[in-house]
Amino acid sequence: MKIMPCPVNGPRNIAEFVCGGEVIVPPDPDACDDAAWAEHLFMRTNAAGVVREWWYHVPTSFWFIAERNTVTDDIVRTYLPDEIFGTERTPHREPGRA
Repeated sequence: MKIMPCPVNGPRNIAEFVCGGEVIVPPDPDACDDAAWAEHLFMRTNAAGVVREWWYHVPTSFWFIAERNTVTDDIVRTYLPDEIFGTERTPHREPGRA
């Protein structure tokens, strides 16, 4: 069984997660042309090695970032988006859930 170290819930079965793709900074939609926007939406680097990706924990509806080695499929580390984007967020919890 593969384990994902969730930054909020601790080690969990990988089946509880969905990968949301690379963490990329979007271009300013008001300042870029259609070609630049299409490049942002559809083109990915598909790099071999460590990449930064969005991951979603389905039971708690929580998004976080994981660094994953695409060659070995090992999870290098996981962390809250605040580390990159610098905004404080409270992890989303469904009402009545711990």
